Amino acid sequence: MPFALTAEREKQVEALLTRYPNARAALIPVLWVCQRQHGWISPAVRDWVAQRLDLSTATVTGVVTFYTMFFDKPVGEHVIWVCRTLSCDLRGGKAIQEHLEQRLGCHAGGTSTDGKFTLMKAECLAACGQAPMVQIDDDYHENLTLEGLDQILDSVGAAPAEEA
Repeated sequence: MPFALTAEREKQVEALLTRYPNARAALIPVLWVCQRQHGWISPAVRDWVAQRLDLSTATVTGVVTFYTMFFDKPVGEHVIWVCRTLSCDLRGGKAIQEHLEQRLGCHAGGTSTDGKFTLMKAECLAACGQAPMVQIDDDYHENLTLEGLDQILDSVGAAPAEEA
């Protein structure tokens, strides 16, 4: 099925294209708009972006597969990134990762069976002084305990998906 943006998101893309000297410079922000709508950058989305920006699909695919902020396969309603650098590991990052794997029933790179959460590992989330931490969607949660993490998951899982 071909991809198309909603009218509101198309306006966002139009606004982006006026802010950049050429269409290629707008590639990352346009991909971000598309992912916000579609949830991931599917082949249909790549084709649409390539055509819209007059780029090759290979160029678009190269950007999508280079940056971890773009998903090249479907993800859950919420994406959880667990920081696994030394600072987080020394303060319980591994225990956070293992707890999430057990609670969600999947390993890093997987999605819970209910489709609510995709679990990912991050090399660094830049919060070393507040370790251990996770990023859920666009929100950082720092100085975590397992109990605090469970409370966050309960509140995020109970909330309807936010339109970004």
